[in-house]
Amino acid sequence: MSESQKLTQEEIRLQQDRERKAYWRRWGCYLSDRQWGTVREDYSADGSAWDDFTFEQSHYRAYRWGEDGIAGISDNHQRLCFALALWNGNDPFLKERFYGLSNAQGNHGEDVKEYYFHLDNTPTHSYLKFLYKYPHQAFPYWQLEQENKKRGLKEQEFELLETGIFDQDRYFDVTVEYAKKSDEDILIDIQVTNRAQESASIHLLPTLWFRNIWSWGYEVDKPKLKIYEQSADYSVIEAQHPDLGQRWLYCANVGSPLLFTENDTNHQRLSSGQTNDFPYVKDAFHQYVVAGKQDAVNPNQIGTKFAAYYTLELEAGETKSIQLRLCDRPDLETPFGQTFNDTFQLRQQEADEFYQRVSPDEKSPELQQIERQAFAGMLWNKQYYHYVVDTWLEGDPAQPKPPESRQDGKNSNWIHLHTDDVISMPDKWEYPYFASWDLAFHMIPLAAIDPDFAKKQLERLTREWYMHPNGQIPAYEWNFDGVNPPVHAWAVWRVYTIEQEMYGRSDKKFLERVFQKLLLNFTWWVNQHDEQNNNIFQGGFLGLDNIGVFNRGGDLPTGGQLSQSDGTSWMAMYCLDLLTIALELAQDNDIYEDIASKFFEHFLYIVDAMNHMGSEGAALWNEEDGFYYDVLHLPNGDNLDLKVRSLVGLIPLLAVTTIEQKTLDKLPGFNGRIQWFIKERPQLSRNLACMEGCDHTSRRLLAVVNQDRLRLLLAKMLDETEFLSNYGIRSVSKYHQNHPYTFETDDQSYEVAYEPAESQTKMFGGNSNWRGPIWVPINYLLIESLQRFDYYYDGNFRVECPTGSGKMMTLWEVAAELERRLINIFMTQDNGKKPVFGNMTKFNHDDNWKDLLLFNEYFDGDNGAGLGASHQTGWTGLVAKLIMQQSKYK
Repeated sequence: MSESQKLTQEEIRLQQDRERKAYWRRWGCYLSDRQWGTVREDYSADGSAWDDFTFEQSHYRAYRWGEDGIAGISDNHQRLCFALALWNGNDPFLKERFYGLSNAQGNHGEDVKEYYFHLDNTPTHSYLKFLYKYPHQAFPYWQLEQENKKRGLKEQEFELLETGIFDQDRYFDVTVEYAKKSDEDILIDIQVTNRAQESASIHLLPTLWFRNIWSWGYEVDKPKLKIYEQSADYSVIEAQHPDLGQRWLYCANVGSPLLFTENDTNHQRLSSGQTNDFPYVKDAFHQYVVAGKQDAVNPNQIGTKFAAYYTLELEAGETKSIQLRLCDRPDLETPFGQTFNDTFQLRQQEADEFYQRVSPDEKSPELQQIERQAFAGMLWNKQYYHYVVDTWLEGDPAQPKPPESRQDGKNSNWIHLHTDDVISMPDKWEYPYFASWDLAFHMIPLAAIDPDFAKKQLERLTREWYMHPNGQIPAYEWNFDGVNPPVHAWAVWRVYTIEQEMYGRSDKKFLERVFQKLLLNFTWWVNQHDEQNNNIFQGGFLGLDNIGVFNRGGDLPTGGQLSQSDGTSWMAMYCLDLLTIALELAQDNDIYEDIASKFFEHFLYIVDAMNHMGSEGAALWNEEDGFYYDVLHLPNGDNLDLKVRSLVGLIPLLAVTTIEQKTLDKLPGFNGRIQWFIKERPQLSRNLACMEGCDHTSRRLLAVVNQDRLRLLLAKMLDETEFLSNYGIRSVSKYHQNHPYTFETDDQSYEVAYEPAESQTKMFGGNSNWRGPIWVPINYLLIESLQRFDYYYDGNFRVECPTGSGKMMTLWEVAAELERRLINIFMTQDNGKKPVFGNMTKFNHDDNWKDLLLFNEYFDGDNGAGLGASHQTGWTGLVAKLIMQQSKYK
């Protein structure tokens, strides 16, 4: 794949971008799906982001830090944006962004209430395809809010389909496609299909605008949009920006006026008694189209926001299209026509060739479709993310000074953080901000199609304008101080090996650069979360939200301290990941042998503490139950196992790696050190297999769990009455359905029961649930761990799978079985339904819906239905990597 003549066209574009010969990534799908309700747009005294900038305000209030839109694109610093606005003639709003409930409005937290789908995308965004389903009738904003408000935690969310708005197929399919003729020439094709049995009309407003950089009191040249040329066939709009330069938007066959306004706040609507600095404001197109106010737009046809206004009349089943073109040339002789159409066909063909090259192994058409849409979702979830914390805390010169309380409030310890980057987001509506441990998982499938992007993302979070001076990696926007599992080193190593295996490139500079920063982060972890200096770690909620008996990230209701099985296991895994990287770097620089020795020894101390000591003599391993638990250390000196069978007790399986004899032979310094350590510290190596006395061909196994405990844990994990679902490993054992764990304090009772679907508690906002559902990222790590164990045991370690079935499998076969079950979430079953769709009839049976996949945040532990964020292709996109692996090894 390294020979240029064998590269696909998309690979050539990636190479040109890498070598800075062409900037194919400058333009992409970098608009957010939701900018309102975010921390960076919140200037309140108490950090109530959802209330400080509401959905209603988003129509007429200018954003400070970014932009949002439907099926949109922008340049990589979001100076110039393009997206689609629509009106069906009945809505109270011009539809310029997706609607959803805030955290307080939803009975299970925030939730987008629209149907849109990421159908295709390539790493350079040379081809993109997006589908939005827009109803004919007035969008049921009020009904969705009121019905969800009525429902309690034990009830399901009220969804858009339940309103009946799509009955009799009274909706439009709006498909937006982009194809790049060059890195600065973007062709846009918008197709609208009327799915109803009667005619219908729709108003389309493809919109071009500048992010507002001029309203905040800084000396900047204001950008400008104006008409450059008009003809019978098309109009040309010129965009002038002080940094970006000039661009031109060609709009074919515009019959209605060209609309111009400013991307400025409508202060008259925002607050009574205020006046506007300019007569033309952000919501002018809404006023013009929906309210019929002809004077709302600038008659001089200049501004910072522009829309070409199209009205389409469509018969039943009819499709019409609109074509536009955004480029760096004002003098195209034939901007539209056959060449325009041919470019779309060519880019689609090149996308097919690229994905066939990336994943060449034979698979069914349905698996190909799942894999392709998963990759598309991963790429569509890129977003421009701008947040300068010290500026945000101090406020802007032209705006009211923020309350003093903010100086000690949210993210106030992160004044060094200065982001101005395109970042992979979990879900651009529900989580339109980066989350460090989510991002680590995103990079695994992304490395398969774009290792350069994956490496830059992992590097970025360790750079000095992200990482805290004390070594902490920022967690996520709502609380950069939060503590996520330390999986960054794992992702760095996996991205390195994926590029090595797939593309034949070993980027040791990347490996070394990030490794150096991770040493700081590891030290931060040890200093902050090993409170007793005994190699037993805490960490709080650690990304698993409500999995604990109580909020593990706050003050314990009993007082005392909590020793965490997952926190300690994550640190054991962190040691092994850094050890693995150090051994790779030591191949070229023997200084890293010493560092490798350090992590080898630290790992042994953690393993010993987990299995034999714990804090004050209480081990995390419970011999009677054959399981790992968190241990609560009470103020009176008593130790109490919190006996919840959850992923907390399975995460110890993740800390496993092997060392080859040939590696030891190449690294005599490291080999000598571990031999000395084993001899002088025999009690610390008692949990390790084959570290001495092995024949010359043997590999070494480093793992938290020994062979006996591996069998005990897998017996529970692979039991269908406990963890094993038809769709993967549950986050809490089904045992707790009939045997909930209860914990009493003097004034309160706490309970953990098996809850396979949405959360029945408001802990951490209530919008995710780790008490029963299936989470793809942890399942993925479990699969990798089983494969590593099998690699060491060479297929000779067999277990019953499922437990009690009498069917014996190697650990590799167990891993493959888990892969199959996870992929099965998205596969059509014998009853014609896909588990991910649950009981949604439209998705399961309608030909225009059933192949449109949603990659949810997590999945029902019993039936596999998708739950939580509906477009979290981020870490659920790991299913694409699972399909690649399954196809390769089947």
